[in-house]
Amino acid sequence: MDKTQQPGQKERFIGLEWLRFALGLYIVIFHTLHTYPSISAWSHYVTDIGFFSTSTFFVLSGFLLTHVYLDERRQLREPARSFWIKRFSNLYPIHIGALVLAVSMSALIGYLAISPEDADMSWRFVIYDVNNDLGQVTPGALEHFMGNGELALNLALNVGLLHAWNPYYLTFNPPSWSISALMAFYLVFPWIAPRLFRLRRVGRALALTNLLYLIPPLVVIAMTDFGMPETGILHRNPLIRLPEFVAGILLCVWYTRYRAAGGWLSVRRRLMLATFVATCVVVAVWLLGQGHAWYYLLHNGLLLPAQLALILLATQWRTPESRRVRRLASRLGGASLPMFALHVPLFVIFTRIERVLAGDPALCTSGFRACLDAAGDSSVVFYPLFLLLTVLFCVMFQEQFVLRVRNVMQRWLLPRVGTPPSHTEKVAR
Repeated sequence: MDKTQQPGQKERFIGLEWLRFALGLYIVIFHTLHTYPSISAWSHYVTDIGFFSTSTFFVLSGFLLTHVYLDERRQLREPARSFWIKRFSNLYPIHIGALVLAVSMSALIGYLAISPEDADMSWRFVIYDVNNDLGQVTPGALEHFMGNGELALNLALNVGLLHAWNPYYLTFNPPSWSISALMAFYLVFPWIAPRLFRLRRVGRALALTNLLYLIPPLVVIAMTDFGMPETGILHRNPLIRLPEFVAGILLCVWYTRYRAAGGWLSVRRRLMLATFVATCVVVAVWLLGQGHAWYYLLHNGLLLPAQLALILLATQWRTPESRRVRRLASRLGGASLPMFALHVPLFVIFTRIERVLAGDPALCTSGFRACLDAAGDSSVVFYPLFLLLTVLFCVMFQEQFVLRVRNVMQRWLLPRVGTPPSHTEKVAR
């Protein structure tokens, strides 16, 4: 037991806080680093398996929720309705805040166009969910402008946190599909988690879960040409991605039993886990260049053992005695989901400001249009500044907006189901 952990308290996982932050940071890099032509010769090696971050986050969510919300009898420690309210009130402010920011920025950038590409930016503009690198279609065939009916439907899906179920294209704020999928996972958690905890052969259940997860990509590889809607279904359909969440629950079941028996991974075993994860990543990057079928296999199941190993490795990080370090880890881990949701509109804002400053910003005082026309190019030199500002913004967004709105929602909604608001969910945030 860590020195900072009192008897009867749930185990705190500082390593998982750092891992959450690292996953959030990597998804930011995955979606933004490729936009710099000067480093395109090698940057794809850094971002090729960006999907690893989202998948690991889904597994980690299942692990943490099981650890926090199941009691000693392995039953949900509160009514399912109050669990759903707490999870919804944690996700919804992030999603709506990011949605408003994304729509506002796309409308503003489209109006104040710096380049011809900006003039095409619109919250009606989407790209069909087909990986053009597969050579199946021309770039123009991917572009689509939503009509009024599509716009209304997808706006309703976004407001209802249902947009991950659209298999054809991503709308408004593309990375936010992961929040929609998480909400779907949360809806089934009170039913599946206690049942999974009763399983005796957890290792066998994990292997079966992994095999079931691989069936959809194998079917797509064997029977389709990687078009619509099958690529969108593989990418984000909550039912297809549910095995990742289930695997996280099962990992927590195994870990709980292992720790109850006094287990703690030796240094040798930790080194073996780290080597396994690193080897899987290197092999995955190589396989992505061996044919497009590998992308879908790696995206949907082949890397699941590596994700489980990474999370298990992070649980072995002992809690530091420094309260400042623990507080920092908690704050950065808490900002991980806002980083998933906000980084695209933040990158748009940052790069446009950077381009204006790289041109002739003095013109902005006399003629704004002339200032925009004189804009220069963005530079990878300032990319670390973007990452730093994104982290700082997301920490403040989580603490000053999300937590406040969440508390208001819980104070209003929880009494209606007979459950007082809880202030003990820091691990599950």
